[in-house]
Amino acid sequence: MHRFPRTLSFLFLVGVAVNLHGQGSFQEELNQGVQAYKGARYDEATQHFRNAIALDPQSLQAHLYLASTFAQQYIPGVKNAENNHFADAAISEYQAVLEVNPQSVESLKGIASLDLQSKKFEEAKSFFRKALDVDANDPEAYYSIGVIAWTQTYTKRMSLFEKLHLKPDQALINKPECWELLSANDAAVKNGMEMFTKALELRPDYDDAMAYMNLMYRERANIQCNDSSSYDSDLGAANHWVDLTLSTKKAKSAKADQSTQETK
Repeated sequence: MHRFPRTLSFLFLVGVAVNLHGQGSFQEELNQGVQAYKGARYDEATQHFRNAIALDPQSLQAHLYLASTFAQQYIPGVKNAENNHFADAAISEYQAVLEVNPQSVESLKGIASLDLQSKKFEEAKSFFRKALDVDANDPEAYYSIGVIAWTQTYTKRMSLFEKLHLKPDQALINKPECWELLSANDAAVKNGMEMFTKALELRPDYDDAMAYMNLMYRERANIQCNDSSSYDSDLGAANHWVDLTLSTKKAKSAKADQSTQETK
């Protein structure tokens, strides 16, 4: 279910680099690194980007390329020294950029995404908010903060359900423990819904945000303590977001098919 933005929009970087030809060994190393990256030859790409940094240590572009190469190799959930190295090395390169340009959105979001994938939720939220301080119109940053809020609320609810031996689709609202969950999750539910709402204002066809809005309404339903009417209303709203998600995905698919046909 989880779908997070990439740690860095490498395609944007590729678009810059491929236009550089014959401007010295620094640019050659950069371009060769990009080509190796595109071919998933990450060791080769790493070496070329390191060569470029050695030739021009102040190149923020080269540091971003290298950070993206490390981040691409990080596998969420795998805990071993090599995998941890990829995350740490990527963050180190992003930090090198931030030392020169504290407003580098690519670096702020890169660190935030790696923290999110490593389940360092508070650190991730902090860096996504720093990115929003630079660009308040970034729907992906709002979406990502919303995903964190949902993950935290869902985790707490399922922990309580397990303790009470409840199935995921059972209602909690008439049990005394509902008030405990309300206290724990209310603020995060409100924050998550605000974040998804903002993301959708900025990108009305953001189907991933719609899907999570559905999930967040279900979390809110579970803290409508002793209020069956509000519980039913939230589940109805959740189902509405499911329908909207599916119709939006269908419309996008149809548009993509039409575009493909027109280019043939």
